[in-house]
Amino acid sequence: MELKDKIRVIEGFPNEGISFKDVTTLTKDPEAFKAAVDELAARCPKDFDLVIGPESRGFLFGTALAYKLGKGFEPVRKPGKLPAETVEVSYALEYGTDTLQIHKDAIEKGMKVVIVDDLIATGGTLQACCKLVEQLGGEVAAVVAVIELTDLKGRELLKGYKVESLVEYPV
Repeated sequence: MELKDKIRVIEGFPNEGISFKDVTTLTKDPEAFKAAVDELAARCPKDFDLVIGPESRGFLFGTALAYKLGKGFEPVRKPGKLPAETVEVSYALEYGTDTLQIHKDAIEKGMKVVIVDDLIATGGTLQACCKLVEQLGGEVAAVVAVIELTDLKGRELLKGYKVESLVEYPV
């Protein structure tokens, strides 16, 4: 199965000049969704402890991947969304900054963590997730994503980490 055929591309969303890659057409197709999760699982290291994913589409693939591999899942969220004590990392966007948080007790010292999302674009969100893992004393075992926008060079921001993606687009 060609996963790229299952991803809807919407030109001009959310702004003119953007080519949005919509994974909801992939996740609604049971065979395609299963194939994507199976392939993400195959790209993960054999030895790790926990899966984390940033909101919101990281939740879609992260929880399915954690279930398939018999691991736990912890969400990475925008500020004010998690009920217990958190740690946070702010990171640069094209215009401005954003912040991500994770529960302070989500990752124990020495845990090996796989970070999963639907998309690697500029790499800022995933780099922030890596920093959260390391801030809590964990080790990033791998960063895996369904889609990679290669021209945005997010992989360069993630140098030093094992990075895997299933489908590539120029932008």
